[in-house]
Amino acid sequence: MSGILDGRKVAAEIHAEVAAGVRELIEGGGRAPGLSVIRVGDDPASEVYVASKTRSAEEAGFTGGSIVLPASTSAGELVARVHELNRAAEVDGILLQLPLPEGLPERDILLAIDPDKDVDGLHPLNAGRLWSDLEGFVPCTPGGILELLRRYEVPLKGARAVIVGRSQLVGKPLAALLLREHSTVTVCHSRTRDLAAVCREADILVGAVGRPALLGPDHVRAGAVVVDVGINRVHDRAEVERLFPGDEQRMATFERRGAVLVGDVDYTRVAPSASLITPVPGGVGPLTVAMLLANTLTSARRRQGRS
Repeated sequence: MSGILDGRKVAAEIHAEVAAGVRELIEGGGRAPGLSVIRVGDDPASEVYVASKTRSAEEAGFTGGSIVLPASTSAGELVARVHELNRAAEVDGILLQLPLPEGLPERDILLAIDPDKDVDGLHPLNAGRLWSDLEGFVPCTPGGILELLRRYEVPLKGARAVIVGRSQLVGKPLAALLLREHSTVTVCHSRTRDLAAVCREADILVGAVGRPALLGPDHVRAGAVVVDVGINRVHDRAEVERLFPGDEQRMATFERRGAVLVGDVDYTRVAPSASLITPVPGGVGPLTVAMLLANTLTSARRRQGRS
């Protein structure tokens, strides 16, 4: 059995480091970092995610919190609210919780955020800075993946990395980050020919496509490091039993909740051949919030001349 890339452990380390950084900032005469998270509408999943982010920020000593707007909010009203936060001196980071209610243009709202407060790293200016090797904010999930690999001392220089998924949130920025580390990077997608053969070339294989258990043992070279970004809910009992044979704890979760979380990697069948692998849950997920806090602390230091 492979070793585990424990995202919860690394996230806890980052949370502790951020909290210490906040204390140092305040003791040095600065102010606490300010993070504002905007949620529009009443999507249950978004409500849970925002609550987790704001709670973590409060525990680290941040100010700010969540701003909840009704689903009837117009694009103009939302942009105006973003501009208010752009002008607010006490706000160092602005996060727009996605997805937005139907009819609101996500791209236009994201463009309204001051790139120097874009701690989610989604503004095109920050994307350009990333690909140009300039200072800027990196999207939190790929930033967390890189931090996870570093802290587990996974060799990156010269490594063959294959990323399955080319999204703006994960695939593309992670490719840029790994190129910075001198990895040789291949980005795969739905039109990649003979996906399994390409994946088997990887020293580091990243699944970030949003399809449950897409990557199986035929995709993984023995000894590869496997990072599973996928978070998919499987509601079919037979599929859960197929993916997790004999896993009583997983079946108990299914009985209790009517679904279980499954990554993009068929964990049960891939883990024996991988050298290191992230579980789902408990792998990449916890790192996203941790890196959001780290980005906001960085913003606060820069904006107070203490970087």
